[in-house]
Amino acid sequence: MSDVFIPTGTHDPRLVRSEHGLLAHFNTAGVITAGDVHVARALGEIGQEKDPGVLLAVALTCRAVRSGSVCLDLTAVADDLLGAAVPEQPAVTTDEVVEPTAYDDLPWPETDAWVAAVAGSSLVGLGVLHWTGRLLYLDRYFEQESQVLDDLTARSRTAPEHDLALMQTSLARVFPGAGYDEQREACLRAAHQWTTVITGGPGTGKTTAVAGLLVALHEQYAARGQRVRIAMAAPTGKAAARLQEAVRGAAAHFSEEDRARLEGIQASTLHRLLRMDPGNSTRFRHHRANRLPHDVVVVDETSMVSLTMMARLLEAVRPDARLILVGDPDQLSSVDAGAVLGDLVDGYRDRADSPVAALSTSHRFQGGIDLLAEALRSDDPDAVLTVLAHGHPDVEWVHDTDPATTIRTVTLDVAQRARDAALADDRAGAIRELAAHRLLCAHRDGPFGVKHWNRRIEQWLSAVVGDPLQESYYVGRPLLVTSNDYSLGVYNGDSGVVVQTDQGRRVVIDTSDGLREFAPSRMSDVDTMHAMTIHKAQGSQAREVTVLLPPEDSRLLTRELFYTAVTRAQEKVRVIGSEAEVRAAVMRTAQRASGLAERLANG
Repeated sequence: MSDVFIPTGTHDPRLVRSEHGLLAHFNTAGVITAGDVHVARALGEIGQEKDPGVLLAVALTCRAVRSGSVCLDLTAVADDLLGAAVPEQPAVTTDEVVEPTAYDDLPWPETDAWVAAVAGSSLVGLGVLHWTGRLLYLDRYFEQESQVLDDLTARSRTAPEHDLALMQTSLARVFPGAGYDEQREACLRAAHQWTTVITGGPGTGKTTAVAGLLVALHEQYAARGQRVRIAMAAPTGKAAARLQEAVRGAAAHFSEEDRARLEGIQASTLHRLLRMDPGNSTRFRHHRANRLPHDVVVVDETSMVSLTMMARLLEAVRPDARLILVGDPDQLSSVDAGAVLGDLVDGYRDRADSPVAALSTSHRFQGGIDLLAEALRSDDPDAVLTVLAHGHPDVEWVHDTDPATTIRTVTLDVAQRARDAALADDRAGAIRELAAHRLLCAHRDGPFGVKHWNRRIEQWLSAVVGDPLQESYYVGRPLLVTSNDYSLGVYNGDSGVVVQTDQGRRVVIDTSDGLREFAPSRMSDVDTMHAMTIHKAQGSQAREVTVLLPPEDSRLLTRELFYTAVTRAQEKVRVIGSEAEVRAAVMRTAQRASGLAERLANG
């Protein structure tokens, strides 16, 4: 709950100058923004609610949603905020600087009276807000959480038809030997329930389990004279491409006949699977009245799926279709509100009817990357520091206070090779070179942000190649798509590069359907990708990853962020940061308020 801003003056657009009450104190302190204040005011007018404590609760709930929570824990919000460091005042040259307020000096309402006022508010009576006795929801998110709960419960009341003996025979064939007991168990669970959650860290064989399951289900349907319809999807285009590639790789040791059963199965983004409704930016063409036709739907990287998207997915999947949710709950949650995968794991933890199959056995060599990931999952900063300091060939720890020398060394060579390939119109080669290394940052802005380092790398590249790189689409520019464009068939998270062709410069995007070429003028929402945020990197991998940790007081520095960055590396990870920053990352976990886990646990 430390998502605060630092007001820079009385004309800061995040301040509401016409507000003079309780909301003004929290707005001036940087706790709530102008948008939060305006929503609270608007809802207050709708419900004729004038109690300043209730309006503050509404504004703080809006803030909580912006920070990734689904709701607000009214009894803990003050303690959560008081536990956050007051941000340092930025260096500005103005007489209008608003001094930051110490959060313990804010006029917090007395908790019991505050709770009573919210519980008795007309806004709760009207259904604009929902109050559960501890958690306060905006109506939209309460309805979505309730829908997800109801749909999961409804799907658990019946079981799919299956031939257990045939299932065991299929699994014994695709998973021979004792090393795949966890995969067989996960597939058997998926055989007798409509919803299955397969979790595990890197290398635990989640995709292997999916590949074997799809073969086994193919045989189940074939034995009944039916053809199984399978869909695979992921939140981003890059994650969908990785899923498709990983399933094919996992099936490499299958028999030719079993590999043939997986032919033709394509992975897509969730947005593409559900098909956006052109007339409604928040709805899809597939919904409760127009279900997906598939018998099996596999969703990878489920940790990235928001509450809203999970609600849309569950209402689109047929009640008699198997839904397989795959992911790593230790990774970062969705950039939007909700942490659904973590809620499912926590909520089903002690239930006898749990649909969760947790894979824990690593099926690859335990190198330094795996040991570092394992140490991060243990929440033990000493264990993490031990791995970093050990000197593993695939883990490097850089302590430099000025990371520029290291970053220049590891990024410039990749940028040059990608540029050379792009100049020669070697599209695949340029894409391949860019996948050799990723510089990952927590922030977008500031000295530790991607904007700063993208500029620095372009300056270094310009000096070396003798090209000012002044044009927006210079040859060799690595690109990251930042929003879905259904007309072009490119999606948020897709990456690409600018190449030189006989017809001029073209943008080549690596999509889940392969490389696609466009004129630069057709590309609108793209960023330079010499460096990228860890959030944007989620769902993708690179052979070598450099992680630039932000200062220890950064609100973004969490264990989940560090773990996600480390697990993007296939062959080597380089961590740039001090011992204090490493300790801060391991000790701080991302907190997202939600009622889903508790409601699931209570049946």
